[in-house]
Amino acid sequence: MSPNPHPSWGLAFTPNLHELVAFVAASGANPAIVIDGPSGAGKSTVADFLVENIPGVQLVRLDDIYPGWDGLGAAAIVAERLLVARSRGESASWQRYDWASASLTTWHDVDPSLPLIIEGCGSLGEQALQHASVRVWVTASEDVRRQRALSRGGEDFEAHWETWNEQFAVRLRRENSERFANIILVATE
Repeated sequence: MSPNPHPSWGLAFTPNLHELVAFVAASGANPAIVIDGPSGAGKSTVADFLVENIPGVQLVRLDDIYPGWDGLGAAAIVAERLLVARSRGESASWQRYDWASASLTTWHDVDPSLPLIIEGCGSLGEQALQHASVRVWVTASEDVRRQRALSRGGEDFEAHWETWNEQFAVRLRRENSERFANIILVATE
């Protein structure tokens, strides 16, 4: 399998993203897709590619849910709640966090009759194993991840890089989330 970079993203993935779309299509008509991995690995890039290639898919980014720099665990709980409700055929909702005002803002509904992507650090846990047909782990070298994360997050993210990475590492040691993945993507530059 050869990497397939999207010209504007500057990342290549092995296996390539078209193979991921085929894997998703083979998983059923109304998939729940969870995309996890460390910061800067390319999770958002993968999610954006899937949104372009899966009709009617809903996208929930945990970046829109984390209640601040210490909120990885809280967003993971919301992701689990969304997956459980969807598996029962029930609507669910999540509330957006405004990083600038440090407050919760608008509510967003998730329709259980439509495909769903939940993307972000901490999204792949026990509930994903039970309720998501496609569970993606995205990884990259620490150098690639740090450079990508800091280039998009600016000085604010740089000040929090170590804290966020440690928070993610603690969760990873506790849950070993990567083991729940049924596809692993490795990002390269």
